[in-house]
Amino acid sequence: MKFVTALSLLASTSAFTPSSFTPRSVAHAPVTQSSTSLSMKYKVAVVGGGPSGACAAEIFAQEKGIDTVLFERKMDNAKPCGGAIPLCMIGEFDIPESTVDRKVRVRRMKLISPTNAEVDIGDTLKPNEYIGMCRREILDGYLRDRAISYGAEAIQGLVTKIDVPEDHRMNDEKPYTIHYQEFAPGNSAGVPKTMDVNLIIGADGANSRVAKAMDAGEYNFAIAFQERIKITDDQMKFYEEMAEMYVGDDVSPDFYGWVFPKYDHVGVGTGTVVNRPAIKQYQKAIRDRAGDKIAGGKIIKVEAHPIPEHYRPKRVQGRMALVGDAAGYVTKCSGEGIYFAAKSGRMAAEAIVKLMEGGSRLPTQEEIERTYIRDYDRAYGPTYTVLDILQKVFYSNNGAREAFVELCNSKYVQQ
Repeated sequence: MKFVTALSLLASTSAFTPSSFTPRSVAHAPVTQSSTSLSMKYKVAVVGGGPSGACAAEIFAQEKGIDTVLFERKMDNAKPCGGAIPLCMIGEFDIPESTVDRKVRVRRMKLISPTNAEVDIGDTLKPNEYIGMCRREILDGYLRDRAISYGAEAIQGLVTKIDVPEDHRMNDEKPYTIHYQEFAPGNSAGVPKTMDVNLIIGADGANSRVAKAMDAGEYNFAIAFQERIKITDDQMKFYEEMAEMYVGDDVSPDFYGWVFPKYDHVGVGTGTVVNRPAIKQYQKAIRDRAGDKIAGGKIIKVEAHPIPEHYRPKRVQGRMALVGDAAGYVTKCSGEGIYFAAKSGRMAAEAIVKLMEGGSRLPTQEEIERTYIRDYDRAYGPTYTVLDILQKVFYSNNGAREAFVELCNSKYVQQ
């Protein structure tokens, strides 16, 4: 459900230089209550290896006074999302073009109304601007490898529980204890282990274990459902520089359906909050709307995932902070979260590293809230508010959706 709205799609980018990274392992000393001694480093655990976790781990790993561990259950994880990223992300995060499957020209991003009226979005963009279509297993893997190259230790493991000291908000001498199952490559049986850490970044998605340990509160969520469909070469030619977004009660009562091209197939999906049990009905409808363009295609992968609908009630507790989907950083109307995940992970880590003063101290909850949370909300709070309003106004019924599509036909709106 990661369709990037005109708001973020129309952003320009600076030049970037492709990079190459070689993963390496790092030996880590255990954390004890005497970890403030000169012979010890503070240990930061980043739970979750998607864009938010990888971008946070990259920042922490570059600090000599901080020991960084990155937990990820599946190193080849392919999260179900449209996979569209704004052009600004390519330059800002120094992402090589090799991670992009398709450079879909925005002038051929079609928005299709309930009556199948079509609007091409992006006529005002420059010829060299595009939407990047990526597979999450490629993008996420690249960002993780970069964090590892800077010194983060990656553990293929599932965090199952976190022991939180009762006085953790006031006493930074007591570590958090992470319980996890570590998995060896090719082995489905995990080995139970524990690790003591001084600070935790929760980048583990909508069903975050870190959020549960924080008692961060619940939030409403959508279900994103996607099928990867292999179609003929002739059919793929239509989507060579084309992506489609469909709106209507048939494909979703509160979001949209999409057909996004990948390396050698298309991702076809939809999502909903208000009627999650009917997600397969909506998925059939988006296939029907796409019609002959994907007819006869072979489904090669089926994916489903919860997508948060708003901020968590609590995003920081003691020395634990949430980023990305775990924090609820997905926009209404568009469901865009990849860029905001990466940005929040980086902003949280940069703020905390500065507060740690070269690894000489641990930040307080109030300090993290006063820096990371305040700065993120100031930068992106208005965007979430505007898109929330747009969803409530234009996704309420088919008449409103028709008006929305017509509105997007305006060059003024697209600018």
